[in-house]
Amino acid sequence: MNKNKKFLLLTVLAVFSLVLAACGFGGDSSEKSKDDGKDSGSSETASGGELNVVVASEPPSLHPALATDTTSGVILTNTFEGLTTLDADARPVAAAAESWEVSEDLKTYTFKLRDAKWSNGDPVVAGDFEYAWKWALNPDNLSEYASILYPIKGATAYNNGEGSADDVGVKAEDEKTLVVTLENPTPYFLELTAFKTYAPLNQKVVEGNDEWYTDAGENFVTNGPFTLGEWRHNDTIVLKKNPEYWDADKVALDTVNIGMVESEATAVTMFKGGEIDYLGAPFQSVALDAIDGFKADKSLNINDQASVYWYKLNTKDKITGNANIRKALALAVDRQGLIDNVTKGEQKPALGMVPTAVHGFEEDRGYYKDNDIEGAKAALEAGMKELGITNPADVKINLSYNTSEAHAAIAQFVQENWTKNLGITVGLDNSEWQVYLEKLNQLDYQVGRMGWVGDYNDAYTFLEMYDTAANGNNDTGWENAEYKKLLDQSNTEADPAKRLELLKQAEAIAVSEFPVVPIYYYTNLSVVQDYVKDMKADILGNISLKEVKVEK
Repeated sequence: MNKNKKFLLLTVLAVFSLVLAACGFGGDSSEKSKDDGKDSGSSETASGGELNVVVASEPPSLHPALATDTTSGVILTNTFEGLTTLDADARPVAAAAESWEVSEDLKTYTFKLRDAKWSNGDPVVAGDFEYAWKWALNPDNLSEYASILYPIKGATAYNNGEGSADDVGVKAEDEKTLVVTLENPTPYFLELTAFKTYAPLNQKVVEGNDEWYTDAGENFVTNGPFTLGEWRHNDTIVLKKNPEYWDADKVALDTVNIGMVESEATAVTMFKGGEIDYLGAPFQSVALDAIDGFKADKSLNINDQASVYWYKLNTKDKITGNANIRKALALAVDRQGLIDNVTKGEQKPALGMVPTAVHGFEEDRGYYKDNDIEGAKAALEAGMKELGITNPADVKINLSYNTSEAHAAIAQFVQENWTKNLGITVGLDNSEWQVYLEKLNQLDYQVGRMGWVGDYNDAYTFLEMYDTAANGNNDTGWENAEYKKLLDQSNTEADPAKRLELLKQAEAIAVSEFPVVPIYYYTNLSVVQDYVKDMKADILGNISLKEVKVEK
């Protein structure tokens, strides 16, 4: 879902997204007048319109193979289009590919591309996909999401520097035919092909300018419903309807103005004042102190989401490198109290790494109890003994988060839990989003908050990032040979029930060593103006602007 580095990834993320800058919308009054005057009654042809929203920060990267967070992701998924896309129920449907065939052994996919063009008029061809996927896998390009391509035959070896691009199982047989060979049957592969890392790249554009993705203009060539019309860094992004898009007649919006607003409270004020039309991740988030008011007037939408809010732990640090200390931190959090008194979004306490919205993981797996103070104290005592520490106050933890009122409130609640229940010393530290991501990536932290939105609706997306310490989304330094073995076995297991059991066994190993402390499973909170139609996040937190209409 989508790295909430996520996060969701929630930068990933989800309900409590993260931040930067001031807001200013693009476009002039004549454009707005023209857009507002179009007929919105046709169901067959786009009706025109202008949508105003905000995100919490400058997107860290608008390169499909380099982006890892949801802020970048919402821009990319509306400007680029993969072989498939996800419908409102997060199920894969035809997009750049009009059809496909799957071999009997479920390992070879033959995609037939539709007649489509890039925004510069070039035809979209099968070679654009082959080029893009191999670009992401090329170890020289340092794509942190390259591992999402690993189901493809030869992809892992090439990305690890042990194979060649020619060995990767993706081949453009002609301009309209792409043949993909997998290592093993992958039941969610058609969901993967909707993900941003699987988007095509225009080879001529990419090789003509290394900085093609850093600004709006003629170099930012897209194949999706929208183009990047304007990018005022740390201020505003303007998306424009792509007239070259193959399904342009179904795109209702002419313009999407995306401001950048650091403060959740400011975003709420803008929504109430009619300055923005939608508020909810990934388009900023509903401020904690506004939730009760939106609930009271029945305007708050609450939907389950396949995503998790957790604290990552640096297992290479002297203190958080101790498994018992990590266990103590995990057990000494009052998750339900946090939800009832701080987040208030009907989230569910996270007692595992995989959200209960994911098929097969709906029930509590019994790994640990919420707010288990006695268990936490016992684990702390064991960890202190192993570290040669006698006074709990000498266990010093720095809790990091990216700048956000919501993340700050959550961190303060957890800080109080840990100091009160364990007697340890807990400091707080916040950084701007892009700086924060780099700190986690470099293991320059002890405990750091992160969200993870599922990239696809399968447990593997929540477990795969910890398969090795070298995984670009890991950020903890933790790895376990048996854990990786179980994940690898799950990829070759054709029986769904047996595969599910392997994934649960893997989760149990990770939870026993706590490279992360799960806090809660997200819900998606949003409010939308009455004149905005068909705008809603799916279970993975995706919002497709292609279907959105503004009727005023």
